[in-house]
Amino acid sequence: QVQLVESGGGLVQAGGSLRLSCAASGPTFSTASGPTFSTWNMGWFRQAPGKERELVAAIDGSAGVTYYGDSVKGRFTISRVTTQNTVYLQMNSLKPEDTAVYYCAAVFAPYRLKTKVNEYNYWGQGTQVTVSS
Repeated sequence: QVQLVESGGGLVQAGGSLRLSCAASGPTFSTASGPTFSTWNMGWFRQAPGKERELVAAIDGSAGVTYYGDSVKGRFTISRVTTQNTVYLQMNSLKPEDTAVYYCAAVFAPYRLKTKVNEYNYWGQGTQVTVSS
């Protein structure tokens, strides 16, 4: 069982920056014999009103291979701090079209990179990011 708690969303002007955090917790990470956080594929998705939920960035289980959606390449960076069971999304040069609810997601997938919504088992509550013109 995994719980994901997001933070860091808010209102920012175009060209500004935000860093989103996703803290993972639960019985899965509470015992030494269980899977470690580093073996879980983590993803950031976003959904704007009237649009489908889309992948923003993902990081695979263990290897650190990353993937970015075309619209955010060069502006966003996903990273993981395993000692904190936390994944981050650094967002720079924000644009109004980045406005959406951003979701953290997780799936157990050692050395696998998952990029589709239906491949993830656990989801955070979402955090609103609003970029003004």
